[in-house]
Amino acid sequence: MRFLRVGRHFCDGLGGVWRVNWGRAGKMVPGSAWNGARATFFAAGLVGLTALPATADFYDVTPAELPGAPGSIIRFEVRNLAPAGATVFRLLYRSTDPEGHPVAVSAIAIRPEGETPAGGRDVVAWAHATSGVVRPCAPSLREDGYAEIPGLADLLGHGYAVVATDYPGLGTAGPHPYLIGASEAHAVLDSVRALAGIRDIGASNRFIVWGHSQGGQAALFTGQLAERYAPDLRLLGVVAAAPATELGQLFDDDLTSAAGKVLTAMTLYAWNKLYGFPLAEAVDAPAIPEVERIGETCIDSIVGDLEDLESQRPLKHKFLKIDPAKQPPWADVTAANVPGQEPIRVPVFIAQGLADKIVHPSVTEEFVTILCARDTTVRFLKVPDVGHPTIPERSAPQSVEWIAERFAGNAAPNDCRR
Repeated sequence: MRFLRVGRHFCDGLGGVWRVNWGRAGKMVPGSAWNGARATFFAAGLVGLTALPATADFYDVTPAELPGAPGSIIRFEVRNLAPAGATVFRLLYRSTDPEGHPVAVSAIAIRPEGETPAGGRDVVAWAHATSGVVRPCAPSLREDGYAEIPGLADLLGHGYAVVATDYPGLGTAGPHPYLIGASEAHAVLDSVRALAGIRDIGASNRFIVWGHSQGGQAALFTGQLAERYAPDLRLLGVVAAAPATELGQLFDDDLTSAAGKVLTAMTLYAWNKLYGFPLAEAVDAPAIPEVERIGETCIDSIVGDLEDLESQRPLKHKFLKIDPAKQPPWADVTAANVPGQEPIRVPVFIAQGLADKIVHPSVTEEFVTILCARDTTVRFLKVPDVGHPTIPERSAPQSVEWIAERFAGNAAPNDCRR
Protein backbone atom coordinates (compact mmCIF):
# COMPACT_ATOMS: atom_id res chain seq x y z
CA MET A 1 0.00 0.00 0.00
CA ARG A 2 1.29 3.44 -0.93
CA PHE A 3 0.07 6.69 0.60
CA LEU A 4 0.25 10.31 -0.45
CA ARG A 5 0.30 13.49 1.55
CA VAL A 6 -2.14 16.09 0.32
CA GLY A 7 -1.00 19.69 0.28
CA ARG A 8 2.64 20.70 0.18
CA HIS A 9 4.14 17.23 0.68
CA PHE A 10 3.48 13.76 -0.58
CA CYS A 11 4.69 10.53 0.99
CA ASP A 12 5.45 7.49 -1.14
CA GLY A 13 5.10 4.77 1.48
CA LEU A 14 7.90 5.54 3.91
CA GLY A 15 10.54 5.40 1.21
CA GLY A 16 10.71 9.15 0.92
CA VAL A 17 8.84 12.40 1.29
CA TRP A 18 7.92 14.27 -1.86
CA ARG A 19 8.05 18.05 -1.68
CA VAL A 20 5.57 19.53 -4.08
CA ASN A 21 5.66 23.01 -5.61
CA TRP A 22 2.38 23.84 -7.30
CA GLY A 23 2.32 25.99 -10.44
CA ARG A 24 -1.41 26.39 -9.78
CA ALA A 25 -3.98 24.56 -7.73
CA GLY A 26 -3.85 20.81 -8.41
CA LYS A 27 -6.05 17.92 -7.48
CA MET A 28 -5.20 15.51 -4.69
CA VAL A 29 -4.31 11.96 -5.62
CA PRO A 30 -5.04 9.01 -3.32
CA GLY A 31 -2.22 6.61 -2.52
CA SER A 32 -3.58 3.87 -4.77
CA ALA A 33 -3.12 6.18 -7.77
CA TRP A 34 0.61 6.77 -7.27
CA ASN A 35 1.70 4.64 -10.24
CA GLY A 36 1.69 6.88 -13.27
CA ALA A 37 0.61 9.87 -11.21
CA ARG A 38 3.61 12.00 -12.12
CA ALA A 39 2.20 12.61 -15.58
CA THR A 40 -1.11 13.61 -14.00
CA PHE A 41 0.66 16.02 -11.63
CA PHE A 42 2.51 17.77 -14.44
CA ALA A 43 -0.60 17.92 -16.60
CA ALA A 44 -2.36 19.65 -13.67
CA GLY A 45 0.33 22.33 -13.51
CA LEU A 46 2.87 20.81 -11.12
CA VAL A 47 6.20 22.47 -11.72
CA GLY A 48 8.53 20.75 -9.28
CA LEU A 49 8.86 17.37 -7.57
CA THR A 50 11.89 16.60 -5.44
CA ALA A 51 12.59 13.40 -3.54
CA LEU A 52 13.87 14.03 -0.04
CA PRO A 53 16.09 11.50 1.79
CA ALA A 54 14.39 8.31 2.91
CA THR A 55 13.58 8.27 6.62
CA ALA A 56 11.97 4.88 7.20
CA ASP A 57 14.87 3.52 9.24
CA PHE A 58 14.47 6.21 11.89
CA TYR A 59 10.86 5.21 12.60
CA ASP A 60 11.23 1.43 12.39
CA VAL A 61 11.71 -0.30 15.73
CA THR A 62 13.03 -3.80 16.30
CA PRO A 63 11.55 -6.01 19.05
CA ALA A 64 14.78 -5.59 21.01
CA GLU A 65 14.44 -1.79 21.02
CA LEU A 66 10.88 -1.59 22.28
CA PRO A 67 11.23 -2.67 25.95
CA GLY A 68 11.99 0.19 28.29
CA ALA A 69 10.43 2.75 30.59
CA PRO A 70 7.66 4.95 29.14
CA GLY A 71 9.24 8.19 28.01
CA SER A 72 12.71 6.73 27.50
CA ILE A 73 14.50 7.59 24.27
CA ILE A 74 15.04 5.04 21.53
CA ARG A 75 16.99 7.48 19.34
CA PHE A 76 17.16 11.13 18.35
CA GLU A 77 18.84 13.37 15.81
CA VAL A 78 19.33 17.06 15.11
CA ARG A 79 17.42 18.34 12.07
CA ASN A 80 18.98 20.53 9.41
CA LEU A 81 16.12 23.03 9.24
CA ALA A 82 15.19 25.09 12.32
CA PRO A 83 13.67 28.44 13.30
CA ALA A 84 16.14 31.29 13.75
CA GLY A 85 17.90 31.02 17.07
CA ALA A 86 16.74 27.47 17.79
CA THR A 87 17.67 23.82 17.37
CA VAL A 88 15.19 21.15 16.23
CA PHE A 89 15.46 17.51 17.26
CA ARG A 90 13.57 14.54 15.92
CA LEU A 91 13.09 11.79 18.49
CA LEU A 92 11.71 8.32 18.83
CA TYR A 93 10.57 7.35 22.31
CA ARG A 94 8.69 4.67 24.19
CA SER A 95 5.10 5.00 25.33
CA THR A 96 2.20 2.69 26.18
CA ASP A 97 -1.16 2.06 24.59
CA PRO A 98 -4.34 2.19 26.73
CA GLU A 99 -3.92 -1.53 27.56
CA GLY A 100 -0.38 -0.95 28.83
CA HIS A 101 1.47 -2.47 25.88
CA PRO A 102 4.67 -0.73 24.80
CA VAL A 103 4.63 1.34 21.60
CA ALA A 104 7.14 3.56 19.85
CA VAL A 105 6.17 7.16 19.11
CA SER A 106 7.93 9.89 17.17
CA ALA A 107 8.07 13.62 17.86
CA ILE A 108 10.02 16.79 17.25
CA ALA A 109 11.43 19.05 19.94
CA ILE A 110 12.59 22.65 19.61
CA ARG A 111 15.05 24.31 21.98
CA PRO A 112 15.89 28.04 21.97
CA GLU A 113 19.46 29.23 22.04
CA GLY A 114 20.94 30.46 25.28
CA GLU A 115 21.94 29.08 28.62
CA THR A 116 19.60 26.67 30.33
CA PRO A 117 18.03 28.36 33.37
CA ALA A 118 18.48 26.94 36.84
CA GLY A 119 15.96 24.16 37.26
CA GLY A 120 15.72 23.59 33.51
CA ARG A 121 13.55 24.92 30.72
CA ASP A 122 9.80 24.82 31.16
CA VAL A 123 8.10 22.76 28.44
CA VAL A 124 5.12 23.34 26.17
CA ALA A 125 3.79 20.11 24.66
CA TRP A 126 1.97 20.69 21.36
CA ALA A 127 -0.72 18.22 20.27
CA HIS A 128 -1.52 18.56 16.56
CA ALA A 129 -4.86 18.49 14.77
CA THR A 130 -5.85 15.75 12.35
CA SER A 131 -3.14 15.11 9.74
CA GLY A 132 -4.49 11.74 8.62
CA VAL A 133 -4.70 8.27 10.13
CA VAL A 134 -1.94 6.34 8.34
CA ARG A 135 1.77 6.09 8.88
CA PRO A 136 3.04 8.69 6.37
CA CYS A 137 0.91 11.43 7.96
CA ALA A 138 3.30 12.23 10.82
CA PRO A 139 4.14 15.95 11.02
CA SER A 140 7.73 15.04 11.95
CA LEU A 141 8.24 13.57 8.46
CA ARG A 142 8.23 17.12 7.18
CA GLU A 143 11.52 18.94 7.46
CA ASP A 144 9.60 22.05 8.54
CA GLY A 145 7.07 20.23 10.72
CA TYR A 146 7.63 22.78 13.48
CA ALA A 147 6.06 25.47 11.28
CA GLU A 148 2.58 24.23 12.17
CA ILE A 149 3.03 24.98 15.88
CA PRO A 150 1.16 28.23 16.68
CA GLY A 151 2.98 30.97 18.53
CA LEU A 152 6.27 29.08 18.29
CA ALA A 153 8.47 32.18 18.04
CA ASP A 154 6.86 33.64 21.17
CA LEU A 155 7.20 30.35 23.06
CA LEU A 156 10.89 30.14 22.19
CA GLY A 157 11.25 33.82 23.07
CA HIS A 158 10.06 32.97 26.58
CA GLY A 159 12.80 30.35 26.77
CA TYR A 160 10.51 27.33 26.71
CA ALA A 161 11.36 24.00 25.16
CA VAL A 162 8.61 22.79 22.84
CA VAL A 163 7.84 19.17 22.05
CA ALA A 164 5.29 17.97 19.49
CA THR A 165 4.28 14.32 19.41
CA ASP A 166 3.11 12.62 16.22
CA TYR A 167 0.90 10.16 18.22
CA PRO A 168 1.30 6.38 17.78
CA GLY A 169 0.86 5.01 14.28
CA LEU A 170 1.86 8.24 12.54
CA GLY A 171 5.47 7.85 11.46
CA THR A 172 5.79 4.65 13.46
CA ALA A 173 4.00 1.42 12.63
CA GLY A 174 0.21 1.58 12.96
CA PRO A 175 -2.62 1.42 13.35
CA HIS A 176 -3.12 4.98 14.55
CA PRO A 177 -5.56 5.16 17.51
CA TYR A 178 -7.42 8.15 16.10
CA LEU A 179 -9.47 10.10 18.69
CA ILE A 180 -8.57 7.58 21.40
CA GLY A 181 -7.98 9.94 24.30
CA ALA A 182 -5.81 7.77 26.55
CA SER A 183 -3.47 6.87 23.69
CA GLU A 184 -3.04 10.52 22.76
CA ALA A 185 -2.49 11.55 26.38
CA HIS A 186 0.13 8.86 26.96
CA ALA A 187 1.97 10.01 23.83
CA VAL A 188 1.92 13.63 25.02
CA LEU A 189 3.06 12.82 28.54
CA ASP A 190 5.82 10.50 27.40
CA SER A 191 7.03 13.09 24.87
CA VAL A 192 7.64 15.44 27.80
CA ARG A 193 9.40 12.68 29.72
CA ALA A 194 11.55 11.94 26.68
CA LEU A 195 13.13 15.40 26.75
CA ALA A 196 15.03 14.35 29.86
CA GLY A 197 16.95 11.95 27.63
CA ILE A 198 18.32 14.78 25.46
CA ARG A 199 20.77 16.69 27.64
CA ASP A 200 21.12 19.60 25.21
CA ILE A 201 17.46 20.54 25.66
CA GLY A 202 17.78 21.00 29.42
CA ALA A 203 14.08 20.45 30.10
CA SER A 204 12.46 20.66 33.52
CA ASN A 205 9.52 18.48 34.54
CA ARG A 206 7.12 21.45 34.49
CA PHE A 207 4.93 21.62 31.41
CA ILE A 208 1.73 22.89 29.82
CA VAL A 209 -0.08 21.06 27.05
CA TRP A 210 -1.61 22.93 24.09
CA GLY A 211 -3.62 21.28 21.34
CA HIS A 212 -6.04 21.92 18.48
CA SER A 213 -9.03 19.84 17.34
CA GLN A 214 -7.89 16.21 17.71
CA GLY A 215 -5.00 17.69 19.67
CA GLY A 216 -7.46 19.62 21.83
CA GLN A 217 -8.99 16.31 22.82
CA ALA A 218 -5.46 15.02 23.48
CA ALA A 219 -4.72 18.04 25.67
CA LEU A 220 -7.89 17.55 27.73
CA PHE A 221 -7.20 13.85 28.24
CA THR A 222 -3.64 14.75 29.22
CA GLY A 223 -5.14 16.98 31.90
CA GLN A 224 -7.28 14.12 33.15
CA LEU A 225 -4.57 11.44 33.18
CA ALA A 226 -1.37 13.31 34.06
CA GLU A 227 -1.43 12.73 37.83
CA ARG A 228 -2.12 9.02 37.45
CA TYR A 229 0.01 8.17 34.43
CA ALA A 230 2.97 10.52 34.94
CA PRO A 231 3.23 11.61 38.59
CA ASP A 232 6.88 12.50 37.94
CA LEU A 233 5.77 15.43 35.79
CA ARG A 234 4.19 18.73 36.91
CA LEU A 235 1.35 19.77 34.65
CA LEU A 236 0.51 23.45 35.22
CA GLY A 237 -2.24 24.00 32.66
CA VAL A 238 -4.17 22.83 29.61
CA VAL A 239 -4.81 24.89 26.46
CA ALA A 240 -7.31 23.56 23.92
CA ALA A 241 -8.34 25.29 20.68
CA ALA A 242 -11.65 24.06 19.24
CA PRO A 243 -11.23 20.69 20.94
CA ALA A 244 -13.02 17.52 19.86
CA THR A 245 -15.18 16.91 22.93
CA GLU A 246 -18.70 15.48 22.53
CA LEU A 247 -17.75 13.07 19.74
CA GLY A 248 -21.26 11.78 19.06
CA GLN A 249 -22.60 15.28 18.55
CA LEU A 250 -19.60 16.23 16.45
CA PHE A 251 -20.14 13.22 14.17
CA ASP A 252 -23.77 14.22 13.65
CA ASP A 253 -22.89 17.86 13.04
CA ASP A 254 -20.02 17.01 10.70
CA LEU A 255 -22.19 15.05 8.29
CA THR A 256 -23.59 18.37 7.07
CA SER A 257 -20.22 19.57 5.71
CA ALA A 258 -17.74 18.18 3.20
CA ALA A 259 -14.82 18.42 5.62
CA GLY A 260 -16.88 16.86 8.39
CA LYS A 261 -17.83 13.86 6.28
CA VAL A 262 -14.16 13.26 5.54
CA LEU A 263 -13.30 13.36 9.26
CA THR A 264 -16.11 10.89 10.00
CA ALA A 265 -14.80 8.62 7.24
CA MET A 266 -11.28 8.81 8.69
CA THR A 267 -12.63 7.86 12.11
CA LEU A 268 -14.46 4.82 10.76
CA TYR A 269 -11.42 3.75 8.76
CA ALA A 270 -9.09 4.14 11.75
CA TRP A 271 -11.36 2.25 14.15
CA ASN A 272 -11.78 -0.52 11.59
CA LYS A 273 -7.99 -0.93 11.54
CA LEU A 274 -7.61 -0.54 15.31
CA TYR A 275 -10.48 -2.67 16.58
CA GLY A 276 -11.53 -4.69 13.54
CA PHE A 277 -15.03 -3.20 13.44
CA PRO A 278 -16.39 -4.10 9.97
CA LEU A 279 -16.90 -1.10 7.72
CA ALA A 280 -19.70 -2.96 5.97
CA GLU A 281 -21.77 -2.79 9.15
CA ALA A 282 -21.54 1.00 9.27
CA VAL A 283 -21.06 2.22 5.69
CA ASP A 284 -23.17 1.72 2.57
CA ALA A 285 -21.39 -0.70 0.24
CA PRO A 286 -20.90 1.81 -2.63
CA ALA A 287 -19.21 4.25 -0.24
CA ILE A 288 -16.69 1.81 1.29
CA PRO A 289 -14.03 2.38 -1.42
CA GLU A 290 -14.32 6.12 -0.85
CA VAL A 291 -13.99 5.74 2.92
CA GLU A 292 -10.88 3.61 2.37
CA ARG A 293 -9.47 6.14 -0.11
CA ILE A 294 -10.00 8.95 2.37
CA GLY A 295 -8.48 6.89 5.18
CA GLU A 296 -5.31 6.38 3.15
CA THR A 297 -4.77 10.10 2.47
CA CYS A 298 -2.78 12.60 4.52
CA ILE A 299 -3.81 16.23 4.82
CA ASP A 300 -2.01 19.47 5.56
CA SER A 301 -5.04 21.70 6.07
CA ILE A 302 -7.79 20.62 8.45
CA VAL A 303 -10.46 22.18 6.23
CA GLY A 304 -9.12 23.16 2.80
CA ASP A 305 -7.60 19.81 1.92
CA LEU A 306 -10.53 17.94 3.43
CA GLU A 307 -13.01 19.80 1.28
CA ASP A 308 -10.87 19.29 -1.83
CA LEU A 309 -10.55 15.60 -1.05
CA GLU A 310 -14.28 15.12 -0.58
CA SER A 311 -15.14 17.13 -3.68
CA GLN A 312 -13.24 14.78 -6.01
CA ARG A 313 -15.72 11.94 -5.47
CA PRO A 314 -18.27 13.18 -2.94
CA LEU A 315 -19.68 11.03 -0.17
CA LYS A 316 -23.42 11.14 -0.08
CA HIS A 317 -24.98 12.96 2.87
CA LYS A 318 -26.29 9.64 4.17
CA PHE A 319 -23.38 7.34 3.35
CA LEU A 320 -23.74 5.62 6.75
CA LYS A 321 -26.02 2.71 7.55
CA ILE A 322 -25.97 3.51 11.25
CA ASP A 323 -25.32 6.33 13.68
CA PRO A 324 -21.85 5.47 15.07
CA ALA A 325 -22.66 7.40 18.23
CA LYS A 326 -25.63 5.12 18.98
CA GLN A 327 -24.76 1.72 17.49
CA PRO A 328 -22.38 -0.62 19.35
CA PRO A 329 -19.49 -1.27 19.14
CA TRP A 330 -18.79 2.13 17.56
CA ALA A 331 -20.90 3.88 20.18
CA ASP A 332 -18.93 2.32 23.04
CA VAL A 333 -15.67 3.71 21.71
CA THR A 334 -17.28 7.07 21.00
CA ALA A 335 -18.62 7.39 24.55
CA ALA A 336 -15.37 6.28 26.18
CA ASN A 337 -13.38 8.97 24.41
CA VAL A 338 -15.44 12.01 25.37
CA PRO A 339 -13.28 14.20 27.64
CA GLY A 340 -14.68 15.70 30.82
CA GLN A 341 -15.65 12.42 32.48
CA GLU A 342 -12.78 12.81 34.96
CA PRO A 343 -11.68 16.00 36.72
CA ILE A 344 -8.90 18.21 35.40
CA ARG A 345 -7.15 19.62 38.45
CA VAL A 346 -5.18 22.36 36.70
CA PRO A 347 -6.42 25.56 35.02
CA VAL A 348 -7.78 25.23 31.48
CA PHE A 349 -7.78 27.75 28.62
CA ILE A 350 -10.23 27.05 25.78
CA ALA A 351 -10.35 29.06 22.55
CA GLN A 352 -13.26 28.70 20.15
CA GLY A 353 -13.90 30.40 16.82
CA LEU A 354 -17.52 31.41 16.49
CA ALA A 355 -17.51 30.70 12.74
CA ASP A 356 -16.29 27.12 13.20
CA LYS A 357 -18.16 24.63 11.00
CA ILE A 358 -16.27 21.54 12.23
CA VAL A 359 -16.41 21.93 16.02
CA HIS A 360 -19.57 23.94 16.50
CA PRO A 361 -19.34 26.68 19.14
CA SER A 362 -22.40 25.33 20.99
CA VAL A 363 -20.62 22.01 21.56
CA THR A 364 -17.62 23.75 23.09
CA GLU A 365 -19.81 26.02 25.19
CA GLU A 366 -21.60 22.99 26.62
CA PHE A 367 -18.25 21.38 27.39
CA VAL A 368 -17.11 24.49 29.25
CA THR A 369 -20.30 24.24 31.32
CA ILE A 370 -19.34 20.67 32.23
CA LEU A 371 -15.83 21.73 33.25
CA CYS A 372 -17.22 24.53 35.41
CA ALA A 373 -19.60 22.11 37.11
CA ARG A 374 -16.54 20.03 38.04
CA ASP A 375 -14.95 23.11 39.68
CA THR A 376 -12.29 23.42 36.99
CA THR A 377 -10.79 26.88 36.59
CA VAL A 378 -11.57 27.85 32.98
CA ARG A 379 -10.66 30.80 30.77
CA PHE A 380 -13.00 30.67 27.77
CA LEU A 381 -12.01 32.82 24.77
CA LYS A 382 -14.64 33.17 22.04
CA VAL A 383 -13.30 34.68 18.82
CA PRO A 384 -15.84 36.14 16.34
CA ASP A 385 -15.56 35.43 12.60
CA VAL A 386 -12.88 32.75 13.06
CA GLY A 387 -13.23 29.21 11.74
CA HIS A 388 -11.71 25.88 12.64
CA PRO A 389 -8.32 25.95 10.89
CA THR A 390 -7.27 29.43 12.02
CA ILE A 391 -8.31 29.44 15.67
CA PRO A 392 -4.89 28.28 17.01
CA GLU A 393 -3.03 31.15 15.36
CA ARG A 394 -5.75 33.72 16.00
CA SER A 395 -5.79 32.85 19.69
CA ALA A 396 -2.02 32.31 20.00
CA PRO A 397 -1.19 35.68 21.62
CA GLN A 398 -3.73 35.12 24.39
CA SER A 399 -2.74 31.47 24.72
CA VAL A 400 0.97 32.25 25.08
CA GLU A 401 0.24 35.00 27.60
CA TRP A 402 -1.92 32.59 29.62
CA ILE A 403 0.85 29.96 29.46
CA ALA A 404 3.45 32.45 30.70
CA GLU A 405 1.23 33.42 33.61
CA ARG A 406 0.88 29.78 34.67
CA PHE A 407 4.63 29.20 34.58
CA ALA A 408 5.07 32.41 36.59
CA GLY A 409 2.79 31.03 39.30
CA ASN A 410 0.13 33.72 39.00
CA ALA A 411 -3.53 33.05 39.78
CA ALA A 412 -5.50 31.82 36.76
CA PRO A 413 -8.57 33.77 35.60
CA ASN A 414 -11.84 31.90 35.97
CA ASP A 415 -14.74 32.63 33.63
CA CYS A 416 -16.86 30.05 35.47
CA ARG A 417 -17.58 32.70 38.09
CA ARG A 418 -19.21 35.15 35.69
